[in-house]
Amino acid sequence: MIELRPALPLDIDALWALRTLAVRISCATHYSSEQIAVWSASPVPAGYAGLLAAGGGIVAVHDGGIAGYAMLDLDKHEVDAVFVDPAQGGLGIGKRLLAALESLAREHGMARLHFSASMNAVPFYQAAGFMALREEAYAHPSGLMLASVAMEKVLPIN
Repeated sequence: MIELRPALPLDIDALWALRTLAVRISCATHYSSEQIAVWSASPVPAGYAGLLAAGGGIVAVHDGGIAGYAMLDLDKHEVDAVFVDPAQGGLGIGKRLLAALESLAREHGMARLHFSASMNAVPFYQAAGFMALREEAYAHPSGLMLASVAMEKVLPIN
């Protein structure tokens, strides 16, 4: 059984470890080993705790452990992260997290969401109704320029 709960600041280390594992495994199909090494070695962003404190994080728990998480920047109306433990892919965890983010966004009066998706994640987001706007280079905080796709979704009104 997969349970969703709010992400808490005390989860940050576990979330970042999951994110790092997901980058190393899931993104390796679309990015070079040099890019993956730098990307996965980057530290937790200073703003992570603030996003969680604002109520923008959701954790998926499966078999007693964190199986994935999603974060929404409530100020920017932007999906900040959706990561699933690669060993637990295919269980619908990412879909549930993304749906929960969309509900959270609607609760905060957002009419649309946007973000820059990694190349490996584009099909996942398209299947969830996000539209690809353009390919672009994402300036990662580590200094890397990563190929990505700007995406957005107009949120349905409940």
